[in-house]
Amino acid sequence: MTAFSSTRTFLAGAALAGAMTLATSAVQAQDMTLRGASLFDNEHAYSKTLIRFGELVNEYNDGEITFDLRGNSELGIEPDYVNFLNQGVAIDYAIIAPSNLARFAPSVPLMDMPFVFRDLDHWNAVLSSDVLKPLEDELLEKADMVIIGYAGGGTRNLISNKAISNIDELGGHKMRVMGAPIQARIFDAITASPSAIAYSEVYNAIQTGVVDGLENESASLLQYKFFEVAPHVTLTQHSITVRPIVFSGKSFRKLPEALQAIVLKAGKEAGEYGRKIESEQDSEKLKQMADAGQIEVHEFADRDKLLDLVLPVQDAYAAELGAEDLLAAIRGK
Repeated sequence: MTAFSSTRTFLAGAALAGAMTLATSAVQAQDMTLRGASLFDNEHAYSKTLIRFGELVNEYNDGEITFDLRGNSELGIEPDYVNFLNQGVAIDYAIIAPSNLARFAPSVPLMDMPFVFRDLDHWNAVLSSDVLKPLEDELLEKADMVIIGYAGGGTRNLISNKAISNIDELGGHKMRVMGAPIQARIFDAITASPSAIAYSEVYNAIQTGVVDGLENESASLLQYKFFEVAPHVTLTQHSITVRPIVFSGKSFRKLPEALQAIVLKAGKEAGEYGRKIESEQDSEKLKQMADAGQIEVHEFADRDKLLDLVLPVQDAYAAELGAEDLLAAIRGK
């Protein structure tokens, strides 16, 4: 049984009691509005993924559902989305970085741990399988959120106000990281000086010298114009992003059972769509900024040393979570 079919079975059992006729479901679907949230404009891969999700739901559903996607951080930032989804208010679906789910489900950031994927083929193999089902189950149990698909595909690099090309220059580098503890541990292990800062504060933090940079993918570098304060990109290629498409469990259980199945199907397919476009766009956007003279790109001379430094940290983190088998399954995929 796949992760999606397993989740569907679990949640369908908790759906609104009583039989629903197809006619009633269609009427409800026609009157339904589902609201999404995105940090970005409609040209960003995440927003395109969520738009595609809505299109697919209506393609597979008999009734027309209104999808109200609010972009450009209109409804806040990802920690706000997490609270809304958990409470079942304000929004019904969003794309969330695993690190922002750690407060409710501490093991979930393992799916986005730096250096956990060898390359794009390995990343795709993991996300196309049900290897991550234990993390999906944890998020459902502890946060009442349903992972309906996986987007992502951006390759994350160091972004800095100074050139970094080797491990000596990396030493002591003050950088912003996401809030999950494993992020700080990984970058501390490779001799940087990480600190968790709210995403909305990063630009000013670099500008005022609180940090020297951050780590991120090309799309975010371009969208938020971080290159204005941090024009140096170092190709550490430490992460290929995993971005779950998350649906509020409370919202999900209000849907007719047939529509629940459609949401899961559409979420999986939208995730595949999103992974394809983001992985293709990532290198294009990096080249675009380099050609425009907005950034300078630097190779990293000691990447093999970084891999050696992080392995013990990854192993210790998995052991703390009781997830040694899961980490082995990811590595062995």
